[in-house]
Amino acid sequence: MKILVTGSNGQVGSSLVKLLNQMPEIKSLAVDREQLDITDCEAVNKLVNQFKPDAIINAAAHTAVDKAEQEVELSYAINRDGAQFLAQAANSVGATILHISTDYVFAGDKVGEYIEIDDVAPQGIYGESKLAGELAVAAACPRHIIIRTAWVFCETGNNFVKTMLRLAQTRDELSVVADQFGGPTYAGDIANALILITKTVHKGNNNYGVYHFAGFPHVSWHQFACEIFNKANEQNVFSNDNSKRIRVNAIATVQYPTLAKRPANSKLNCQKIELSFGIKPSNWQVALNNLKGYV
Repeated sequence: MKILVTGSNGQVGSSLVKLLNQMPEIKSLAVDREQLDITDCEAVNKLVNQFKPDAIINAAAHTAVDKAEQEVELSYAINRDGAQFLAQAANSVGATILHISTDYVFAGDKVGEYIEIDDVAPQGIYGESKLAGELAVAAACPRHIIIRTAWVFCETGNNFVKTMLRLAQTRDELSVVADQFGGPTYAGDIANALILITKTVHKGNNNYGVYHFAGFPHVSWHQFACEIFNKANEQNVFSNDNSKRIRVNAIATVQYPTLAKRPANSKLNCQKIELSFGIKPSNWQVALNNLKGYV
C-alpha cells in the first residue's frame, strides 16, 4: 500500500511520519509545504500522478485561529482549495482521501456532545474555511474520510501542553479559561487512527464519511492545565525544583479576549468511529505520561 502524507512537519503529520517509518509494508511519501504547495493544483496533480498513492492523508492546514481572521485568503487557499485539489487528485487515481477537520465547524453552544450530523455553524474564519474544506473534499472524491478533532497536542509544534510547561519555567501563577470544554487529543493517537482507517479501507471497508475522533474524558482548559502540572510534578519535569507548585487561577472567556471566538463546547462524541472502525477516543491522560519529551 502507498500513502501520501501532506503537512508532514505539523503535529499530526510528524506523528504519521514516525509511525509509517516503522511500517515497511507501507510505502509512504511525506511532504510539507517546501516539497508541495497544496494550493498549487498543477503541482498537486503532478505529484499524485507520479506517486499514485492508494490513500492521501491531508494533515496540512492553516491552523492559526486568530491569524486566520486577518489572513482570510490564505486560510481558504490552504483549508478549502488545497484540500479540494488533493481530493480531486485522489479521485483521479482511484485513491481514498483522509482529511483532518476541526470542532470549530460547530457554534459551540450545544448542551452535550456534538455528533457528526449536528448542524454546523462556524464562528470565525478558521472554522468557516475548514468547513468549506470538508464540503470540497466530499464533493470531489466519493472515497473520503473526514476526521474532526480538537485540542491537539504532542511533543512537537505549538500546543497548549508545551505552552503551559514553558510558562511554568518562569512563573508561579497562571490564569486559564475554565468555561470552555472539550477533549484534549494526542496527535499520536490521531495518526494511529488515520493509519488504521487507511488499512481497513484498503481491505474493503467502505464506511466513508465524516467522523469525530478526540480525547476523553472531557475537561475545561483549566482542568487540563491542572492535570498537566500534576503530571509534571509526578515526573519531576521541573528538575530545578521538583516540588514546584503552579497556582492555576480559573477565569472566564471574557477575561481572556482573543481575536477569534472560541467554542464554549468542543465536546465531540466519538461513538461512530468506534462502531465503524473499532477506534476508541484518545486517552490524553496516558499521553501526558512522558512530559519530559515536551520541554
